[in-house]
Amino acid sequence: MPEGHTIHRLASAFEDGFRGARLALSSPQGRFAAGAARLTGQILVSAEAVGKHLFLGFAPEERALDDGAAESFVHVHLGLYGSWTFAGDQEFSRVHAIGAPRRRLGEQESTPGTGAGPADQHSWRHLAPGENVRLRVVGPHGLADLTGPTACAVLEPAERQAIIDRLGPDPLRADADPRVFVERVRRSRTVIGTQLMNQAVVAGIGNIYRAELLFRARLDPFVPGTELTAGIVRGLWDDLVPLIGYGARTGRIVTTEPEHRDIHPIIRERSRGTRQNGDDDPDVVPREKSFYVYHRQGLPCRLCDTPVRDATVAGRAVYWCPRCQTARKRRASWDRGAWLD
Repeated sequence: MPEGHTIHRLASAFEDGFRGARLALSSPQGRFAAGAARLTGQILVSAEAVGKHLFLGFAPEERALDDGAAESFVHVHLGLYGSWTFAGDQEFSRVHAIGAPRRRLGEQESTPGTGAGPADQHSWRHLAPGENVRLRVVGPHGLADLTGPTACAVLEPAERQAIIDRLGPDPLRADADPRVFVERVRRSRTVIGTQLMNQAVVAGIGNIYRAELLFRARLDPFVPGTELTAGIVRGLWDDLVPLIGYGARTGRIVTTEPEHRDIHPIIRERSRGTRQNGDDDPDVVPREKSFYVYHRQGLPCRLCDTPVRDATVAGRAVYWCPRCQTARKRRASWDRGAWLD
């Protein structure tokens, strides 16, 4: 399941590529046909991420030009299998030149509009949608196809707000209040490893950030929230903000400090590889050096050589080092590196 940084990058892609334009919406699969028919021809006035939720705000052209307030929202939650695919002309290709979200031209992933001839500039207009495309969004310079989401629905403003009100603070948003996170963690006897996956406690964390954040804090995943000090919980937040911010900037999750990356540089994949944006770029931190414990079950800890363990908690695998992660009231022994700033 995409973690929160990916959804924020998607929101930025829609802002840069579609905001202010009249869009054509369709549902080739048919499951979003009514919603697409309701909003097609309207102006995209906002694109917002809150945790793992994406809200695309629309308004009729005559009112969008007045105050720019969204009157309806397309709400998308990608879940485990959802994804967006982008294609467009040379102007559209400048949307997120850093490389994510991925773009596909035909069957080959690439940056669209970079061919040698004029025909390439418009080839995206001739891309037929796949049979599983729930929603196609088409603007003047590009398109976006949505497949496999858990949720794709039209919401009124009050319905959007009701979803946001159920979520915990999002560390990538300027309006996030870390005090809410600290208070929610410490008032519950639920173990911290489970709480970090609860979107009502903190919005946007998934399995990778959960495992890595706890290792960096040297925290036992099975400590109840009520046994943690306010300082250690606030420390989790203070470490999470730059970690997930790095992910939002680069499209990659990297949690290892540079001095630890070449110690046992290996991960153990389960059913499928932990693919990240830019894996083929020789200048990025490779994924086998990016994590301390995630997908490293049975392999030696980077810091103490103890085999990393895994267990299933609330239906999801949690990874930890049983020697390093024994702390309940103290911080990690190293300082966060400047590479995250």
